[in-house]
Formats: sequence, C-alpha cells, structure tokens
Amino acid sequence: MNLKKLITGESGEKLFLLGNEAAVRGIIESNVSIASTYPGTPSSEIGNILYLLAKESGIYFEFSINEKVAMEVAASSSISGLRSFTFMKHVGLNVAADSFVSTGYVGTNGGMVILVADDPSIFSSQNEQDTRHYSRLANIPTLEPSNPQEVKDMIKYGYELSEEFKIPIIIRCTTRVSHMRGVVELGKYQKEKITDKSSKNSNSHWKKGYFEKNPEKYVIVPNIARELHEKLVSKIESIEEEANESNLNEIYSINENKPKLGIISSSSAFNYCHDVIVEDNLEIDILKLGFTYPFPKNKVLSFIKDLDGVFIGEEVDPIMEKEVLAIIGESKLDIKVYGKTNNIFPKTLELSPDIVRESLNKIIKEKTKNKEIQNQLSGEILDLMDKLPNRPPTLCSGCGHRSAYFAVKKATEELGIADENVIFASDIGCYTLGVSPPYETADYLLSMGSSIGDGHGFSKATNQTVVSFIGDSTFFHSGIPPLINGIHNKSNFVVTILDNRITAMTGGQPNPGLEVDGMGDEAPAISIENLVIGCGCKHVKTVNPINLKKTIESYKEAFNHDDLSVIIAKHPCTLIKGQKKKRKMKIKKDKCNNCFDCVNLLACPSISIRNDEAIIDETCVGCTTCSQMCPNKAIGVKKE
Repeated sequence: MNLKKLITGESGEKLFLLGNEAAVRGIIESNVSIASTYPGTPSSEIGNILYLLAKESGIYFEFSINEKVAMEVAASSSISGLRSFTFMKHVGLNVAADSFVSTGYVGTNGGMVILVADDPSIFSSQNEQDTRHYSRLANIPTLEPSNPQEVKDMIKYGYELSEEFKIPIIIRCTTRVSHMRGVVELGKYQKEKITDKSSKNSNSHWKKGYFEKNPEKYVIVPNIARELHEKLVSKIESIEEEANESNLNEIYSINENKPKLGIISSSSAFNYCHDVIVEDNLEIDILKLGFTYPFPKNKVLSFIKDLDGVFIGEEVDPIMEKEVLAIIGESKLDIKVYGKTNNIFPKTLELSPDIVRESLNKIIKEKTKNKEIQNQLSGEILDLMDKLPNRPPTLCSGCGHRSAYFAVKKATEELGIADENVIFASDIGCYTLGVSPPYETADYLLSMGSSIGDGHGFSKATNQTVVSFIGDSTFFHSGIPPLINGIHNKSNFVVTILDNRITAMTGGQPNPGLEVDGMGDEAPAISIENLVIGCGCKHVKTVNPINLKKTIESYKEAFNHDDLSVIIAKHPCTLIKGQKKKRKMKIKKDKCNNCFDCVNLLACPSISIRNDEAIIDETCVGCTTCSQMCPNKAIGVKKE
C-alpha cells in the first residue's frame, strides 16, 4: 500500500491496513500536533510511518532518547493545549512510569493518548507483563481494540474522552492487534491550518500551543498532590459511568436460545473466543469489552446476573476475572467463574482458538461441532513441527557484534582467563543473541540499560572478570547514568558499546548518535566517545571490531586496567540501506584442512559445511572476519 493514502484517503474509503498503520491514520484524523516514541516492537511500525509522513500531515514527530522523555514531551504538549500522542511497548511503560503516573494527577488540556503494545507469548521482549495493571496503578482510563478498525476509531474516541475529562487515555494493543491486517473504513480528515505566524514559529509546519502558568495545579508538591489525587479518584468514578454506557462494550448473542453460559473477553482474545463459539455453534453469549478501565461494573452485572456460569477470556493476567469475582461477591450472586485462577484458561502466554476450545470443553462436557476435526488437525500440525529443524535466531552475515564477541573470547583465552571466571552482562538488542553458542557472551540480563549497572554490581560482588555489552541506542536510552555510577564508585570492569550506527533490532530507526532526527532532518550527532570521556572515564578506545587484531589487543589492554574501561566497537549494521557492497570471500581448498573453526567458532550464517567441506555462499557481505580468524589463512577475497 502507498503510505500516502494514510493522509490522502477520503472519508468512507476502505483500506487494508496493519493495526499500526490504522493507528497512524487515527492520529492523523484526530489532528494530533506532537508525537513521540522510543522504538519498541510490536509498536515500531507506527514510528517508522510517522518518520515518513509527519511533515506532510502537520505533525512534529521525534524518536525520543527513551520512553520517559517521550512521555514528558507528550504531556507538556498536551498541557499546552495541543493534542499529543506517545507510544511504546509494554516494558517501555516501565521506563516512562515515573512521569506517567503523575500525568493523571496534573491532567491534560489538549487530548493525550498513550498507545502501549503488550507482547503476550513474549515474541520480542524480556517479560510478559500486562499493561492493565498500570491502568489501575495510575488511574488512567484504558481502551482495548481487537482489530485495526477499532485501533483507529478508539484513538479518535480517546482524544474526545481525554479532553472531556482532562485526563490521558491508554490504548492497550497486543502483538496480534498491532500486526493484524484488516479492512479499515476511513473517517473525516481535514488538515488544520497553522495560524501562529510569530517570527519564532513561522517556519514550523505543526500547530503551536500556549502554556498558561498555574503552579498550584501543575507543580505536584505534596500538599497539591494530595488534593489532585482526590480529584483524580472522583474523576475516575465519573468516567466509570461513561464506561457503563459506552457502545465499546457490546453483547454478542450467537445462538437464538437464551444461554445459561456467557463469556467476557477483550482485545485479541475476543477474536479467538468469538470464532470458536460461532464455529462450534455453542450456546454462549459474549460480552466484548473495549472500554475496560474504569471497569464497567453495571454493564457486566447486567450481563451475568441470569447466568449459571461465565468464562473470562483475557490475555495475560486474570484482571477482568478478579473484577467479575468482586462484582459477584458484592451482589451476593451464585455464579461460577471459569478463568485463570481456577486453571480453566492458561495463566501465561497468549490464547488461540485451540486453547479457547480446549478451555471451554473443560466445562462443556459434550464434544463441540468441530472438536474431533480440530484435534486431528492440531495433532498433525504438532507432528509436523516436531519434524522441522530448530532454527534459532542468529546475527546477520558481516555483523560487527559477531566480530566483537570473537575478539573478547580470544582475548580472555590469550590472557589465560577461564570461561567460568568471566561474567558477561548483556542488554536489550540484537547483541543479546550472543547468549547462543559459540559466543556465549550473555550471562545476565534484566532490562534496557541494565548491563552497565549489572556489570558494576558484579565487579563489586565478585573477583571475576566482568564485561558489559550495550548497543549505541540503548546506551543513549539508559546506559549513561549507570556508567557515571560505575566511574564515580571506582568500579573495575569493561564496558563494550556496540555502535552499529542505528537502532537495529526494532527496524533501523535513528538515534542521537546520527546526524538525522525523527523528522528526517539534519541534526547534531552526539559523540559517544566524547560523552564517555565527559563522564570521567580515563580509558576509552574506539575500534572497528572487524579489525580482529586491534580489537583483541584493545580488550587485553582493558582487562589489564584496574578501573572501568570502555571499548566502543563501531561498525555499521549490515542492514542499513545504501551501503556500498563489499567483495565476497571464498575458501582456498588447497589451504583448508577442514578444521571448521570458521563454522564452529565464528558461526557466520554465510559459512556452512557441505559434503564434508566448508563453503561460503552468496549471502556473504565480505566483512573479512573469517579470513582474519582462519588459522590456516585459507579464506581470501573472491575474484569477480
């Protein structure tokens, strides 16, 4: 699809959109002025599209240095009277939480919507947390779309709700909703005219707001915060009335008979529940919740009061289930609840039609219409999956991270440091793949930016050799404070900043180390080396990890220092577009003795063993790492 259609598409026109594409159309139709993010899958595509369309759609967009800053950019824009949008993955909300919780207290002026993409089944994250806990922690209303159309429409409704009640709104998506494709009917969009012609802002393509000072409302010192908290609680009680009347909470009667069983569901889980009930012609009504916090107690009570039992289909935690149990207890009803707390539905990972069917059949004893066929198909699929070879993710051909890992392992080997005496503190990014053989350079991981803090802790708690790995974007995100902490507290370990000139794992977005910003405009690049020196580090080396000899020597030198050392391994990601292609490598058969070190120790995906010989295929990018590490000098440049 031509992405420009997200701007030019007219009301009533239908497009086949990804959930994240529908989100972009939603903020465009809502005339958002300011948008901010730190990239994180499964929300990354929203930023990638805004990077291309922001100027034309009258939006200021930025890839902020981390989610906390992104939250603050959106909050300050909203309080200045503008509509703002910030988005992140579920663990990104942890980073933003300190400021996020306070946004409910100070409120909004222009509408503020926060899209959070959860990752049930942990496809690309370090945990499976449920954002709905944050709704209750911060008293922030939450909407949960189940398809791309609802993503767009709920974003628009979110701005109306935010401006009516002067409060931010969460849109909670999941991986399946963000990456689902569906037909989306577009709404009205008319680009706002920019009327601010002051000399300071005349060149701006986005609308400007104005902040009216009110310290007694916006500066949350304790005596003000106490009063604001009371107002927030009262506000949530008023919004609950809105949730009870909202058409986002809808009953689906699948069967003509009046059933004695019901199911309450939301988000992507609703899709599975609906499909199974329709396919199997089950006598179960569905209450689909789209406005899930404040929880619509009256709507739920009306739905369940005449039922014998109710299923709760939700991902990930039993949050709605506990709300329903509380309603039943308060109303003194005798209704069975079938959910996660009594093991009817699994307590972890995402749902699926098969899982929903299996869960329902724990209570519905008779075989459903398609159960035998479904079980047969599921068995066949599982048998096929068992026969497929395991293909773990791997670093790309020519990746500088692989060279850095090879170099650090070689350096410890040459210094006689035993593997069990080296601790590798890893971080969030492509380089986490160092956990796999043959590198095995990841021993401990908590969160983004944690590798340096973890490294400092290990250096104080043990006498082992400690190496921390962190990417360039992650270093800017949350690696600078722990680096300062390590230097100030006289720590002794090695920090490796893997600078591949991009935010690679989430799709290649820019970061402050590059000369381009989130609008695609020229921007001052921040030197990592100068930044590290400015933090007080006395031993800093920048190397190209592809130069194995220099990199190995740099590590050996760093290990011999008695303070914190930083090695900046600087080599561009091989997936950056527009790079000049290098020459290919080949194996010289007359020199190769089939030791297979190039396969077993380097594990480059371009090198494999066929017919008892090592070969290099056409995916080779010519980085030369294999040539440098080959003990027999049997690898050289392939002549064209």
